[in-house]
Amino acid sequence: MLVPRQATFAPSRRPARTLAAPGTDPSTSSTRARTRHAESTHRTPLLCGQTLPAGALAGKKILITGATGLVARTAAETLAEHNEVWCLGRFCDPEAERRLKDRGIRTWRWDMAVDELDGLPDDFTHVLHAAVERGGSDFEEVVAVNSVATGRLMAHCRSAEALLFVSTSAVYAPQAPAHLYTEDDPLGTVSAWLPTYPVGKLATEGAVRALAVTLGLPTTIARLNVAYGPHGHGGLPVILHRQMLAGKPIAVPHGEQHYCSPIHTDDIARHVPRLWAAARTPATVVNWGGDEVVGVRDLMTYVSELTGVPADFVPSDVTRAVVAYDGTRRRSIAGACGTSWRDGVRQVLEAHFPGTVEARPDREISHRDQ
Repeated sequence: MLVPRQATFAPSRRPARTLAAPGTDPSTSSTRARTRHAESTHRTPLLCGQTLPAGALAGKKILITGATGLVARTAAETLAEHNEVWCLGRFCDPEAERRLKDRGIRTWRWDMAVDELDGLPDDFTHVLHAAVERGGSDFEEVVAVNSVATGRLMAHCRSAEALLFVSTSAVYAPQAPAHLYTEDDPLGTVSAWLPTYPVGKLATEGAVRALAVTLGLPTTIARLNVAYGPHGHGGLPVILHRQMLAGKPIAVPHGEQHYCSPIHTDDIARHVPRLWAAARTPATVVNWGGDEVVGVRDLMTYVSELTGVPADFVPSDVTRAVVAYDGTRRRSIAGACGTSWRDGVRQVLEAHFPGTVEARPDREISHRDQ
């Protein structure tokens, strides 16, 4: 069993300030912001007798980027039940946009690489920024697109109550595979499988930190671990299972395995309001992962047992490295997760590969303690 180190969550409680636009009176701007927030909190009231889960939001006006992908889709749909939700994106897939609209979500076309935000309302109370330009091999493009687009978004939504920026566990400098990372561990930008990704995320974290203070916008930077769920590409278990189906091996470190803290998108959706509540200036930083530490080899062996598809592990110097978290700070902010990794992986396989698991109901599944 890997035992987490202790960490203490002590975010700044300095009150946020709302900066006026150039040429305006600051007191007037602040009053307008408060008025917009008051109006938006009455857009979608709860019905008589309805109650919300602890920490949930109602009557807010929420802006989400990246809602057609894995990470933010479930959160967008959940929040839309009792809030006015807008989603920004390119919406290259009309079906993806239609599914959001069917949930009562408003969509707004935005290509973060080129588009301004002219015409978009600026009275959002909460912002979830999950969109990312991953890029290929062009470091300059990835840094420029992500940091500038994020700056535009934060400036546009400067009067919001809170902003949540989704970063990544890939910003940490590599340590031993079984190391449990805290928020204070050294940062780095080494990624063999997608070199530009952590560089872009770390650069954008810098922009987010600066703008949170400059704009007085309460912010949380959440470094997401291995997310998985029924939408988008499904996450690591689905990606590697597709490799297994194609007869391709899974690269693992020599003589050991990588560990991760997988988190189901149902838990991501539950955590979002609480991560907003933890937003501060300067920005709160938190490692965002699940409660359980799981080895990648163990994870994919379980997938193999569920599906009957063999997993071929091949030692290699180049692997899809992931890290495991000490989740002390995250639990102090958002509480425990509700989905165990075994139950979650089974659900996700059933969503992405219907009939795969159900076709083997009598197969005995081994449970390994981590």
